[in-house]
Amino acid sequence: MKIGVIGTGYVGLVTGTCLSEIGHDVICMDIDESKVARLRQGETPIFEPGLEDLVQKNVTAGRLHFTSDLQEMGQPAVIFFALPTPPNGDGHADLSYVLSAAKDVAKFLKQYTVLVNKSTVPVGTAQQVRDTVAAETETPFDVVSNPEFLKEGFAVSDFMNAERIVVGTSSDEALAVMEELYRPLTAEGVRLITMDEASSEMTKYAANSFLATKISFMNEVANLCELVGANVDMVRQGIGSDGRIGNRFLNAGIGYGGSCFPKDVMAFHHAADSAGYDFKILSAVMDVNARQEKVLINKITKQMGDDLHGKTFALWGLAFKANTDDIREAPSLEIIRGLLERGASVQAYDPEAIKNVKRLYPTEITYAASATEALQGADALIVVTEWKEFIAVEPAAMRDTLASPLVFDGRNVFDPQVMTDAGLTYISIGRPAV
Repeated sequence: MKIGVIGTGYVGLVTGTCLSEIGHDVICMDIDESKVARLRQGETPIFEPGLEDLVQKNVTAGRLHFTSDLQEMGQPAVIFFALPTPPNGDGHADLSYVLSAAKDVAKFLKQYTVLVNKSTVPVGTAQQVRDTVAAETETPFDVVSNPEFLKEGFAVSDFMNAERIVVGTSSDEALAVMEELYRPLTAEGVRLITMDEASSEMTKYAANSFLATKISFMNEVANLCELVGANVDMVRQGIGSDGRIGNRFLNAGIGYGGSCFPKDVMAFHHAADSAGYDFKILSAVMDVNARQEKVLINKITKQMGDDLHGKTFALWGLAFKANTDDIREAPSLEIIRGLLERGASVQAYDPEAIKNVKRLYPTEITYAASATEALQGADALIVVTEWKEFIAVEPAAMRDTLASPLVFDGRNVFDPQVMTDAGLTYISIGRPAV
């Protein structure tokens, strides 16, 4: 099947590449000509484990193509819109990129085509796209909602071994096309769930908002644990073993970030407001997350004072999570701001995200070439992202390299007893000091 994908950001590139991997002829379109040129050479503009290898494999095989000219896309059977939907000032999702692309596509339609919203969009967007296209063409088409459920760092695996594929459509003809599109995956046992467009659009927002709620809830539990002397790790095991709750997204830390949760929770909340509903839980989730980003700075100033002039901090981790270079809404940025405002110096290291942070802080902080280099001469270590290479560093090496044996762990990746036995003052989230 010939497939078109408009947008080669995170979702578009993963979607197009994986569809080519399961046998479809895919052409991805992006207005960024330099990005397209790199992709044609098999170079990916983002870090995602396994993605670049698949791009190179399928470009070489002739199943994956890239263009900056919409007309070169030809007449695919299915066209995916995988475009950004950033929040406006009031939190509402900005649909201008999606609707603009829909208008452009409509001008070139010459045969029945299924147009698929892969972008995260509010309820009613499928109808807006339908109206936009219908105003420009009399060629038959259908609009489908097919939200993505990809975790950064695991996106290729999430696509190829999906827990479910959600397809929202009121058209039997469009459903038959989508079933054929995903048959290589459903034949291997992946479940395809069909529903109407509005329910599909709601499903994506509800899923991300629920996961964000679990994170904020456990961060509240962690903060209470510190006040009453409980251990959030023990609580997590106790409640996570309950099948009704599950053990995922229960790790306490310094809040959620990334390209999805912050904007999707905000957009879902705005959608509720627009419908006249006061979604109180979402308000609390956002408030808790904003507060949780400041937890480590509060712990640092409690331990070291508010004036940090002359103090140097090693910062491990800049990406919002491990296995990605994405710094959108990353807690590290809030921590860097807090340290610089108080006069501190920062020595940062991340395996993948340094290049992105350098665009924001080209000279204000120092970038180390390794985790151990970042420790040298630092008065304290701050762990912000749970990269595996950080966990592999021996506590004794931290103690011997730091100028002061002080560690603030925002991801609870180390064992408090082991760290204390190594001679480190160890401060984490929701766990009693040893």
